[in-house]
Amino acid sequence: MSDQTPRINASYLEKFVNHTVRIVGKVTKLQDENAVIDASGLINLHLTRDDRLTVGNGVELVGKVLPNLEVKVLTSWDIGPDVDYNVADAVVDATHRYKQLFYDS
Repeated sequence: MSDQTPRINASYLEKFVNHTVRIVGKVTKLQDENAVIDASGLINLHLTRDDRLTVGNGVELVGKVLPNLEVKVLTSWDIGPDVDYNVADAVVDATHRYKQLFYDS
């Protein structure tokens, strides 16, 4: 497969250094071109000038995991305040339990 973006949360960052991933989390802090999200753990993000996030809202993003375990955002979507993060974590769990269906390991 090409252009794979496996879904991860904070617990999978170390396994995906230098890979492009997809993450759903809650925006907890915004400062200049940086943000922090909670995706079953805190993740520091480096935003683009085009990213429009709101503290308290959910975000779905595609980004690259950097060696320091921060994520350089490539694109993002504000998905509003009413996000069921348990469902997002269940999708992450299924992605890695049945990884042969979702990405090359």
